[in-house]
Amino acid sequence: MKTTHRFGRLAGAGALALAYALAAPAHAQNDRMTPIAAPAQPDSIVLATGPLPGAKAQESWHTQYGSTFARNVTVATLTPFLPDPAKATGAAVIVAPGGGFKTLSMSNEGWDVAKALAGKGVAAFVLKYRLNQTPQDMDAFAREMAQMFSGAARPPAPRDSAATLAPQIADARAAFALVRARAAAWHVDPDRIGMLGFSAGAMLTMATALHGQDAKPAFLGDIYGPLAPVKVPADAPPLFVALAADDPLFGNGGYGLVDSWRAARRPVEFHLYEQGGHGFGMYAKTTTSTGWFEAFARWLGMHGYLKPAH
Repeated sequence: MKTTHRFGRLAGAGALALAYALAAPAHAQNDRMTPIAAPAQPDSIVLATGPLPGAKAQESWHTQYGSTFARNVTVATLTPFLPDPAKATGAAVIVAPGGGFKTLSMSNEGWDVAKALAGKGVAAFVLKYRLNQTPQDMDAFAREMAQMFSGAARPPAPRDSAATLAPQIADARAAFALVRARAAAWHVDPDRIGMLGFSAGAMLTMATALHGQDAKPAFLGDIYGPLAPVKVPADAPPLFVALAADDPLFGNGGYGLVDSWRAARRPVEFHLYEQGGHGFGMYAKTTTSTGWFEAFARWLGMHGYLKPAH
């Protein structure tokens, strides 16, 4: 289903295409990118980060592998998925879909995840963050991706995510600020807001934790993101990591991020699934990677986020 990422520089589309193929449901292996009209998003809220500087291409949407994608996002938005008040725990999650910073897997790694979280009593907010520009024409976009075919097994992590991901980090900070500003109306505890990201969204999640200043996520979910080692703050929040061993992007890059958290004596849980490829998200697959969400939910429960704090 999903794409890959541009870590510092965009990854090759060879790995991208492979990642799509491994993640997509079997019946949808040959789906093409099909342009669609922008879906109605009546609950989305425009964030105060402004338009992407220098952007000329307009936001557009397409479907592939049964999932819905947005690209050329120039204005960031946040869409709430609130639980039944009777089930609300006060915990909340900012959800960051992946897509190589060129596109966003809005349904498989955004809306579907948020709905599942709301079903557990956790308020969820899908972040549609600003993206790198791609050709407006769909065929040209497909050609651009094909031209990026490099055969690289995995793209490198950015050396300075604070700089390379500055617009996206700003969007994440604005999302946290908005949820905290409306915490009372949304029945959210301002101190119990975490962040969950997929692939490029996992990169953004980690960058937000390390460089997001006032964002201060209470917990982190890193789903098939790069696992390069980092300098862990003394007060780093609990971290949940899920990855498939056959992930063509990050399955063979070591587990430095997990090691870093452990060395800093900060809470971390790591699930390495035998199979699942890259971008499995909420797809129903025969691999055990499909169980990542229930594992994440149990982890949230272990940390007290599935019950009210008081």
